Amino acid sequence: MVTLTKEHGAADLDGVTKMGIGASWDTTTGGSGALLGALRKARGTDLDAFAILKSGNEPVRFAGLDVTDPLQNGAVTSTGDNQTGRGDGDDELIEVTFEKIPSHVTSIVFVCAAYKKGSDFKKAANVSFKVYDSTGGAAQQVADIWPSLLGNGNAVAVAKAYRVGTSWKLEVINERGTIKQGDQDSLLRFAVNK
Repeated sequence: MVTLTKEHGAADLDGVTKMGIGASWDTTTGGSGALLGALRKARGTDLDAFAILKSGNEPVRFAGLDVTDPLQNGAVTSTGDNQTGRGDGDDELIEVTFEKIPSHVTSIVFVCAAYKKGSDFKKAANVSFKVYDSTGGAAQQVADIWPSLLGNGNAVAVAKAYRVGTSWKLEVINERGTIKQGDQDSLLRFAVNK
């Protein structure tokens, strides 16, 4: 299993017709001990995975939270909102079927954010992303992306898939920043210039 980083540059997605990006995280006490820490860990924390579809540099659609099929054709789908991070495997999954994406969509930026009020990266541990090749129906993990634990902000631009002619490439961004919690415009602006 390879762990993709910025230094790897863009990976060719030739032959990949369907790709998944799964976000997972563990709950943590957030530095609190005793009863407060136990309650925080039991409650879990809510991070959110988004796919922001862009035409040029302009965000035009997004998948995540309760928007599970923004193009209404199965091109980009989200499993929806896991609000705790508890359990094994992916907490949220976004899948992209490249042949169904309209030609004016030139890139897709994958973002993980502590989007809702009260959510915080400090209440999550071991945030990671799995890259799946789902060509042919069965999802097979082909890579990991581990965002840096350092940095400020409540959002991380993880990676982007972008068109090159008739094919696609995947590039790790791994850039932290701050969005206004609960503000969709702030989330979409975060994807600009990525």
